[in-house]
Amino acid sequence: MSSPGQSGPFSLLSYADAVKKAKQIKFVTKTKYMPPWPADANYTHFVGERGLTDEQIKQISDWVDSNASRGDSTKEIAAPVFENISFFGKPDLVIKAQKAVEIKGNGTDAFLILKFPYEIDKDTIADIIEFVPHQRKLVHHVNGHLISYDEKRQFNYMSGENIHSDTKAQLLDVYKNMHIPYTDKLQPNFPTLTPNTVYYLPGYIPPAYPSEIGGYRLKKNGAFLLNNIHYGPSNKDLLDLSYINVFFRKDPIKRPIIEKQLGTFGVSQIEPEFIIPPNQVKTFHTQATIEKPISMLSINPHMHLIGKTFWAFALRSNGDTIPLIKINKWDFKWQYYYTFKHPVKLEAGTTIHVYGTFDNTKENPFNPFSPPQTITQGNGVESMKTTEEMFQFIFTFVPYKDGDEKIDLERRY
Repeated sequence: MSSPGQSGPFSLLSYADAVKKAKQIKFVTKTKYMPPWPADANYTHFVGERGLTDEQIKQISDWVDSNASRGDSTKEIAAPVFENISFFGKPDLVIKAQKAVEIKGNGTDAFLILKFPYEIDKDTIADIIEFVPHQRKLVHHVNGHLISYDEKRQFNYMSGENIHSDTKAQLLDVYKNMHIPYTDKLQPNFPTLTPNTVYYLPGYIPPAYPSEIGGYRLKKNGAFLLNNIHYGPSNKDLLDLSYINVFFRKDPIKRPIIEKQLGTFGVSQIEPEFIIPPNQVKTFHTQATIEKPISMLSINPHMHLIGKTFWAFALRSNGDTIPLIKINKWDFKWQYYYTFKHPVKLEAGTTIHVYGTFDNTKENPFNPFSPPQTITQGNGVESMKTTEEMFQFIFTFVPYKDGDEKIDLERRY
């Protein structure tokens, strides 16, 4: 369902909303352009799959062809109320930016480092951390960490710089300007950092796991450090007031989640070298072998504009194949963290294989260059531009325990 303030082009909360777009709805559902779900449902199933059966598609088509009649209005279901535009209801804590981000209308990508400081009454445990973009049409991705301060130390993280735009600056200098370090003379100089706690891509919904899995320790004093927020090009000046929703839980952390990244800037090498010459369609491969048995929870395939197809599977040492994900038609606008319905056991010695195909030809309507130019992944120092490419496979997991395959990972909201 599309609702106000989301990334969809229009709302579909009422009959009036739907009837105005009836012919368009018929077309996009009949062609299976909508609802967006890039993963091949015939290859792997995930939590929250978005799709329509042939019968449902025909039902929509028949409704439009019969003048989109309203039916019995007394049987209409009340539209849901969205709390803070959240997928999980009313948050326990909303962390707002201390200052709006100014986005220049100069038609270029913008990469920033942002600090979202907070203070709460006591240490607690966060269950879900949800980044809510204000300028949804422009926010391409967010990667962020949780910073936790020891209340016995001295600090002034509530002051200092909150927005930094120099992507070539030394990070230590940036953090000092943001007043991240402790102010006393004790060691260590920096507070505890929990990596990759805040994440966002178009279409992304934070995973909500059963209570025995995941969770984050939220200290009384802390901040979320968005070490990389990417705004796409804009042709007019805008202000962004994105914020972070935090949902608490009472259960202690039993099995913290681990994240690993393959491919671009990850732990595995891409073969052949990740260079996509003009006027070529080229396929790349990366792989990694599991050293200890794990339970894989979710996966995130990531490419940019000229991505064409994506395929990942695991190969056991006995030759058996475990399907992970297949995307037959890459869509840059819709990228997900796909959560398996049940944890996928990968035994020690299992190798994850990932293949990505990129189309750098003039026939590709999503090619950012005309004529096509050589495209690669950038220098790894400056933030990635949309017009550069990435080939990543990110997955989350916990060490395997007997019975993990039976755990239901369906969302709890």
